Amino acid sequence: MSETPELPDEGVSRRNFLVSGTTFAMAGGLAAGYGTFAFLGARFLYQTDDGKKAWMFVTDVESLKEGDSFDYRTPEGAGVTLARKGSGKTAEDFVALSSVCPHLGCQVHWEAQNDRFFCPCHNGAFDAAGEPIAGPPKDANQPLTRFPLKVVGTLLYILVPLNVSTANASCCPSSSRNI
Repeated sequence: MSETPELPDEGVSRRNFLVSGTTFAMAGGLAAGYGTFAFLGARFLYQTDDGKKAWMFVTDVESLKEGDSFDYRTPEGAGVTLARKGSGKTAEDFVALSSVCPHLGCQVHWEAQNDRFFCPCHNGAFDAAGEPIAGPPKDANQPLTRFPLKVVGTLLYILVPLNVSTANASCCPSSSRNI
């Protein structure tokens, strides 16, 4: 019986090496791409509040008359409506409330004639302190988010979060309007 002679082991052929290498490179690239996408998506969807807050200048107390309000955008991008409800020069004469209805995220606005914040989406209404008084927000007991204020000399400041990962970093008052 004749035995078949064994051929010497020449290692991996160039073709097999290229096919294997290309397959592993493509799989690694897909894993890295999807992993990066998942990481960034999770950071966007599940943002952490690092607790950093700062007092930001809003306006001079004298420039905002009683009954006036204006929109303010925090560094985080949140809309805030600031209104002057008293004629004094203390923080208690002003109110800073989120301009986003907690019910469905619609824009609320101040109605001086009715002494309330109003959400036109579902006729939601809030009193001057941001407490719900009508519509779905009242049914669900969803007040507007309130931002702390302080007056130093004649300057009004607002305490806002500094997490700027979500949006525009516009922090300055936009348009003034009479209420």
